[in-house]
Amino acid sequence: MSESPKKVIVGMSGGVDSSVSAWLLQQQGYQVEGLFMKNWEEDDGEEYCTAAADLADAQAVCDKLGIELHTVNFAAEYWDNVFELFLEEYKAGRTPNPDILCNKEIKFKAFLEFAAEDLGADYIATGHYVRRADVNGKSRLLRGLDGNKDQSYFLYTLGHEQIAQSLFPVGELEKPQVRKIAEDLGLVTAKKKDSTGICFIGERKFRDFLGRYLPAQPGKIITVDGDEIGEHQGLMYHTLGQRKGLGIGGTKDGSEDPWYVVDKDVENNVLIVAQGHEHPRLMSVGLIAQQLHWVDREPFTGTLRCTVKTRYRQTDIPCTINALNDDRIEVIFDEPVAAVTPGQSAVFYSGEVCLGGGIIEQRLPLTV
Repeated sequence: MSESPKKVIVGMSGGVDSSVSAWLLQQQGYQVEGLFMKNWEEDDGEEYCTAAADLADAQAVCDKLGIELHTVNFAAEYWDNVFELFLEEYKAGRTPNPDILCNKEIKFKAFLEFAAEDLGADYIATGHYVRRADVNGKSRLLRGLDGNKDQSYFLYTLGHEQIAQSLFPVGELEKPQVRKIAEDLGLVTAKKKDSTGICFIGERKFRDFLGRYLPAQPGKIITVDGDEIGEHQGLMYHTLGQRKGLGIGGTKDGSEDPWYVVDKDVENNVLIVAQGHEHPRLMSVGLIAQQLHWVDREPFTGTLRCTVKTRYRQTDIPCTINALNDDRIEVIFDEPVAAVTPGQSAVFYSGEVCLGGGIIEQRLPLTV
């Protein structure tokens, strides 16, 4: 008597990656069902909230593949565990990454628990471009095969137990291959563009959106030399290394270097700018990170050589990590790095393996 196939619940977003993931798992012999998560309810009627269209696309794909689609509402969990923290970080003058928090609290916690407990799943699956490798009884997180689409940066908060219960079918493919499969299958999502908005909230004008929840706090814009040259509407609207949207005039004739945000004085509500994207004030020799999470290891003591990304789509930076205590580390880069931003995540790698990461608490500025 043959063993019944393992049951996988695929997080169906209405996009091409999760669509193809479901088909790939069918081909591998799994019993596949889909789940569409509704995680935002604040302003569903507005044109940029694509939830209804995404659900329709997810349903069309599931119908085409002959699989059941479940729906679940995690809006309360999203608000309490992701969005409120997102606003708190912005209020404090930091620049958070909601996708990382959403993966931790919603996709690989609320979804994982619901799929296992309510739907009887053996595994969940998502359309993330990452891979897993099981080594000595522990599941490791590896970069996706497509270096241009690798999403391991956003998944460093997962533990090996969560990874062991998760499948990432498109992690072994390049994005053009995924689109080709979707086209060959005639899926409605084949040519759908990738989403770039805030996780689950959709495509919208970020400044207008943030302004609904946080009051504007105008303050001075000053240069690194102390000259006042303008006014900002709130430090929350600006991030280190930003050039556009400063409202302090440009250099359309190219006669001068453009202005860049090089620092935020949160205490005095002052935005500090300088000319040139490699101004020394923008450079850091390292950082302090906290809220650490290691994918497959206990907190370490001593030092570690590895590479780090301080933002998504950044080239790996060779570095040395020095443990300060169980939840704080000092990271020293081999070469100075521009626009290291408190609130963002520093994620560490050893070759293809994602070791883990933490939240950037402060940057260690280049002193000249």
